[in-house]
Amino acid sequence: MRGGAGDAERQQRWGRLFEELDSNKDGRVDVHELRQGLARLGGGDPDRGAQQGLSPEGDTDPDSGLNLEEFTRYLQEREQRLLLMFHSLDRNQDGHIDVSEIQQSFRALGISISLEQAEKILHSMDRDGTMTIDWQEWRDHFLLHSLENVEDVLYFWKHSTVLDIGECLTVPDEFSKQEKLTGMWWKQLVAGAVAGAVSRTGTAPLDRLKVFMQVHASKTNRLNVLGGLRSMIQEGGVLSLWRGNGINVLKIAPESAVKFMAYEQIKHAIRGQQETLQVQERFVAGSLAGATAQTIIYPMEVLKTRLTLRRTGQYKGLLDCALRILEREGPRAFYRGYLPNVLGIIPYAGIDLAVYETLKNRWLQQYSHESANPGILVLLACGTISSTCGQIASYPLALVRTRMQAQASIEGSPQLSMMSLLRHILSQEGVWGLYRGIAPNFMKVIPAVSISYVVYENMKQALGVTSSPVSKLSHWILDVKKPQPPDPDSAMPRSWGPHHWIQIPSPQPLDS
Repeated sequence: MRGGAGDAERQQRWGRLFEELDSNKDGRVDVHELRQGLARLGGGDPDRGAQQGLSPEGDTDPDSGLNLEEFTRYLQEREQRLLLMFHSLDRNQDGHIDVSEIQQSFRALGISISLEQAEKILHSMDRDGTMTIDWQEWRDHFLLHSLENVEDVLYFWKHSTVLDIGECLTVPDEFSKQEKLTGMWWKQLVAGAVAGAVSRTGTAPLDRLKVFMQVHASKTNRLNVLGGLRSMIQEGGVLSLWRGNGINVLKIAPESAVKFMAYEQIKHAIRGQQETLQVQERFVAGSLAGATAQTIIYPMEVLKTRLTLRRTGQYKGLLDCALRILEREGPRAFYRGYLPNVLGIIPYAGIDLAVYETLKNRWLQQYSHESANPGILVLLACGTISSTCGQIASYPLALVRTRMQAQASIEGSPQLSMMSLLRHILSQEGVWGLYRGIAPNFMKVIPAVSISYVVYENMKQALGVTSSPVSKLSHWILDVKKPQPPDPDSAMPRSWGPHHWIQIPSPQPLDS
């Protein structure tokens, strides 16, 4: 293995790197210079919070950065960590990481990747064209990068949590053992819940319009998007466009929690203690988890539909609506439309996941030449298209569900079963009748996904879930500037394995 240079060589190399980063030649490396250095190394643009945390609280010069001694201490600690990770991945201890070892590392996580995909991961770090990674290539690639470049490879194989379009039927994300141990899983769930709440509130008028058209649009009235909006505003004013949004937001937390817990239990039943499922297994586990969550929170779905469609002054609030339904229609009313709702999970989750995986893999095969990480725009595009395809497949069942939930509250409306209602719609309105309201549903997808992503990323940073490379380096600068470095053996467990290579936590403070 190359890279066995002595202390003198390392000091010279670190000194040259320091001089390269110290662009203003003031003897210190600050966040601005780290940003420029990472840009040259392909580390990406930092977020707006990247400059925070550069210096300890109370420091009179917040942009002081690191001097050569502090920078050297940081790199020494960094190389120790990288060396341990390199050895854990070099399974045959020949001084090189090859394609088979990349595949083995992913297999240890329950993820099967093809030879071509493993080669793309390796190629992004291979500088000498040998299709293996030696210590120097590994060290030089990650020395000033956070390991998000590798961590993102795993996240790429999971369906994104940020795509909340108000249709909580998607397959849940999986969380690694490291995320569970560090508490990152609940922070990501909280971030997702907040993102969903903001997204649903922002697109609530379109969501109410969808429900309004599902129930009231027909061949005779020819109710369209503009007509529906005009009708709702005339009846209750502009604020009426947000009717039903309160409970729509309120049900995010219990549904997410139940789905997560059910998914974890079903996953273990399918694969034992294996952390990650194959695509078909995720579909089965996700569908069952979604059905479990919908069974428990379904009364809230019925209340959401009734509150969304209510006339001005019809109900005093959520509790009044629930009591009136219970009094007039009995407990069974809270599960009207349950069967088409549960049946709709299967085509939605199956098509959503299948299209997402197909688009993602097609992109990898055709456009990913130097990196296995497609970037957030590609992932968002794949997720948006897959969710839209899932909606198209499941929409007729969603429409039948909504009409069954609402029909008892509409005067003169017949109380039909699922099959009777399907036959009635097809005979009176044709196949297009099963897609009433799909236009506003499509209209809300892009703004919902965009709002969810922006809020989700900001919430993750606020909760400390993830940060940009410069943000992490800023925190490492803080760590380096603190006194009393620990024993190197305590900085990282000897059992550091391939799982931690993928899910690398932020380095611990040097005085902890």
